[in-house]
Order: sequence, then C-alpha cells, then structure tokens
Amino acid sequence: MADFVQGLDPGKLVLAGTVLSFAISPFSAPPYNLPIFLFGTLAQESNDAVQSFRVFTGCLAASIVYDLIWMFSNHQTVLSKLLTVLLFLLKFPTTAVFLFTLRQRGTRFTLGTDLGGTTVWSMPGGYTSMGREGYQTVDEEPRSPPRVAPAARPSTITVSQPTLQPGAYQTA
Repeated sequence: MADFVQGLDPGKLVLAGTVLSFAISPFSAPPYNLPIFLFGTLAQESNDAVQSFRVFTGCLAASIVYDLIWMFSNHQTVLSKLLTVLLFLLKFPTTAVFLFTLRQRGTRFTLGTDLGGTTVWSMPGGYTSMGREGYQTVDEEPRSPPRVAPAARPSTITVSQPTLQPGAYQTA
C-alpha cells in the first residue's frame, strides 16, 4: 500500500479533483468540493506551508463523510451522479498521498492540540516555582513563606516638581 501511495503524484491528483469538481459545479453537486480542491492546489504548490497541508488534508478527509451524506440526501442525474462518485473515489488516494507527504515532511496529522507532546504544563501563580512542589494539602503543616530581602530605604533627596498649568505643554 505504501509503495502504491508513494508512486502517486499529489499535484496530478489535486488537479484531477479540481477539474472534476469544476465540471460538475454547474449541476446538482456538492458545493464545497471546488473550493477544497482549489485550496489544495495552492497548498500543494507551497513547499514550506505545513499548516495549509494539514488543513487541506483534514478538509478533504471530512468531505468524504459529507459526500456520503450529500449523495444520499440529494437527487442527481445519471451523469452528475457518476462524476460525483468518481470524485468521491478520487478523494481516498488523494487523502492518502497527502497524509504520506505530511509524514515525509516530519509532521503528523493531529486533530487539535498535541496533549502528549512537548507542551509544558504549569499552574498560574508559580505553584511549581520557588521550591514548592505542587499544592499544599489541608493535612500538611503550613509552610513558611519564602524569605524576601528587605527593601532598600528610600533616599532623602528631594527633587522639586515643576508646577504644571492646566492645558500647558510639558517639556522633558
């Protein structure tokens, strides 16, 4: 399976999907296919845009489910039904190629944030800093607050403040 996916050209698959969705767009067809494939054309052209690759792959995979719902709930003529089914079948290898391309580029397709990844979790307020390890339970003895160096005494030098007239400009 991986050898078959490696042999496919993602540019030609997206172009075929774009042409098919453009051909059936004037008839009774899913209206979201043409914008998705046009976005895929742009995403495929950019070599460094990993985020747009992920978005296109996710939209294409989700549109497979939407195509099934759309085909069963809408009536089509025989020719437009045939082209819609061909476009539906074309989405499977296209999704597989783009998932494989994402994996080749060193990224993975995740649905949302990667909770098990490199995210460093900490509580607001510094509960893990200043020598404290986590929360203090009710049964524990109260901890002494950390020692803070005494504040420096303010100097006794007085500087006269200029009196400002209301509406006057200030100079620095």
